[in-house]
Amino acid sequence: MDYDAMFADQLDQLKSDGNYRIFAELERKCGAFPRAKSHDKNAPEEVTVWCSNDYLGMGQHPVVRQAMKDVIDSCGCGAGGTRNISGTNHHHKLLENELADLHGKDAALLFTSGYVSNWAALSTLGSKLPNAVILSDALNHASMIEGVRHSRADKVIWKHNDPEDLDRKLATIAPDRPKIVAFESVYSMDGDICPMQEIVEVAEKHGAMTYLDEVHAVGLYGPRGGGVSEELGLADRITLIEGTLGKAYGVMGGYITGSHELCDFVRSFASGFIFTTALPPAVAAGARASIAHLKTSQIERARQRQQVAKLRAGLDRAGIPHLDNPSHIIPVMIKDPVKCRELADILMNDYGIYVQPINYPTVPKGTERLRFTPSPYHTDADIDHLINSLTVLWRQCALAHAVA
Repeated sequence: MDYDAMFADQLDQLKSDGNYRIFAELERKCGAFPRAKSHDKNAPEEVTVWCSNDYLGMGQHPVVRQAMKDVIDSCGCGAGGTRNISGTNHHHKLLENELADLHGKDAALLFTSGYVSNWAALSTLGSKLPNAVILSDALNHASMIEGVRHSRADKVIWKHNDPEDLDRKLATIAPDRPKIVAFESVYSMDGDICPMQEIVEVAEKHGAMTYLDEVHAVGLYGPRGGGVSEELGLADRITLIEGTLGKAYGVMGGYITGSHELCDFVRSFASGFIFTTALPPAVAAGARASIAHLKTSQIERARQRQQVAKLRAGLDRAGIPHLDNPSHIIPVMIKDPVKCRELADILMNDYGIYVQPINYPTVPKGTERLRFTPSPYHTDADIDHLINSLTVLWRQCALAHAVA
């Protein structure tokens, strides 16, 4: 049996559908964010990155870099294995304390990524709480879907951001069953923000625990970067808040926060925690420095909001369609996978603008897009260059302009 031929057949189908993913080979330039050196032969040597999830440029902040270098010198590079085998490094505990404080919770638990923290926590809660049912928002991230699936708990999908549908579906579940309402604050593809207070009130009405993914909000929203739950004053009413260290905090890792009992429960039963090598101590130190900085500094958030507003206004003036949402994520709608890939290639090769096309299965077919995430370090000239480039390409590709 020719397995390579079987692999190739499915890859060819991806390519013909316009959904084959090509990764740009980039080298971030320290101190020059959002510039990067391109190693792709058709692109300029220097490009401007417009789709990074390092939303505030903290991955190159001097405070974060120095913290990591200091701990490499004091502790070395790796953690030495799982925390179960090699022990908990002191920097892991310091970071977990910082995270618990960020969300006003008793405890926190670190994972190697936001994907792993969602998968591990949801699968553990669903499988270990007797007769549990998980109620999942229809547009939850793949990591949450995998966690629910792996738990083998009963699942109920409720309409996206629809508290009334959630209420109806909770009402059909026996009151004595453990219920977990899983949802996100900021949804990364459309950039919409959930009606959090209404969701929390519905969950409380039915005695359900709330599981909130703040991955695309931590560091960015709230007076200390605690996310939308902090901004709305709801963090104390949410059972578990999950987040990442790899986006606005600019480093790597994921985490959950909640009560001591909840975090100890997941620590004790989650295979995704027990059997995974722990984060390097230097990474934990860098994340802690980033969180501590953004708890007090408003400069990065204010500048980012300013540049997001400028890009939105420029796109509106140019008639380029983008989803209207209250977040920092700006999806420019193409609605065709082949054109989406072509536009991204032209922007990269002819204009030095890097943006990754977002195609199926990340988004539904027919909703393909270019997803822009302005940072505090994108200049006004960068924004003008992007809008001018898109305007030219819109005419050349005969794409529909936004309806006024």
